[in-house]
Amino acid sequence: MMQIQAYKMVELMWSVVLNVIPENKVSDFMMNPSSMLHEAARVGNVEFLKVLTNEYPDLAWNVDGGRKSIFHVAVENRQASVFSLIYEMGEFLDYLPYYFDEENMSLLELAAQMPDPSHLNRISGAAFQMHRELLWFKQVEKIVELTMRRKKGKRSPRELFTQQHKGLVEDGEKWMKKTANSCMLVATLITTVVFAAIFTVPGGYTNTTTTSTTGSVIENNNNTGTPLFLYHKWFTVFVISDATALISSSTAILLFLSILTSRCAEEDFLLWLPLKLVFGLGTLFLSVVTMVLAFSATFFLFYGKDTAWVPLLVAGMAIVPVYCFGVLQFRLWADTIAALRATYFLYFRNSKPILF
Repeated sequence: MMQIQAYKMVELMWSVVLNVIPENKVSDFMMNPSSMLHEAARVGNVEFLKVLTNEYPDLAWNVDGGRKSIFHVAVENRQASVFSLIYEMGEFLDYLPYYFDEENMSLLELAAQMPDPSHLNRISGAAFQMHRELLWFKQVEKIVELTMRRKKGKRSPRELFTQQHKGLVEDGEKWMKKTANSCMLVATLITTVVFAAIFTVPGGYTNTTTTSTTGSVIENNNNTGTPLFLYHKWFTVFVISDATALISSSTAILLFLSILTSRCAEEDFLLWLPLKLVFGLGTLFLSVVTMVLAFSATFFLFYGKDTAWVPLLVAGMAIVPVYCFGVLQFRLWADTIAALRATYFLYFRNSKPILF
């Protein structure tokens, strides 16, 4: 809704400008004293560019003092919304790979360059920053012909990308492994607790009495037999919750361990590392929820109807750690989902790029 309103506002303002400037002077107006088009592309003012390119498609061919089109500027400044306009200009898409700036840099080479830190820091976390950089490079690479990807006597854009992003790969690896290590510690603690709870069932076991042939009691053992609350509905809840917590926390440990032992190559940041992280966080959250549920179920076993407020109070307080975990880790989980969604659209959908 906000984008539609912004578009209409720019459209209205532009109609006012046209009442003052003749149509044959529009191009000169846009280029002097500075290029409004390229400045709009630099800051990501896509509404302004949409209005102008819809009314005057030829303006998209204008280049600035560095011989850069608005799409070169968009790639250089990592403006995804501006770059997506290229898919609305089929003819321009065919010629864009052959455009070189005054430094003889192609569109793909600009995508291979390390961006300004202000553009990189729009995404939190070095691993997600590396993912977005890979996504930019792959998306631009899709529209560049294979013959244009290497110029004689120069490094290929892929080699340039690897050289420029070497430090970011190392930072991304450290960030990912530090995150995985912290999460694995929590998963290990949960596994330890719920595993012990399986053998220490609430209420203990029923007594098993052994008698002799004469009827005298030989042994009265409280540590054998069936659980005292075996047929109670809350005991069933306890068992299922505890088993689910054990399985999910063990799965989380394995997923985070696979991240810790990963070689963290460039391509891993595009799919496999985010995929492992999102499943690891998901199973860890499930283990926290089911562990708290198993904990709450024991209070419903011990307290009858007369004191029903006690387990209800405990269950209410037990929601607090679940809520805190969900809220505090939501941003990380959401960023990981967004990264996987962007990767999906890159490989499996022939549509505009989704670059966060």
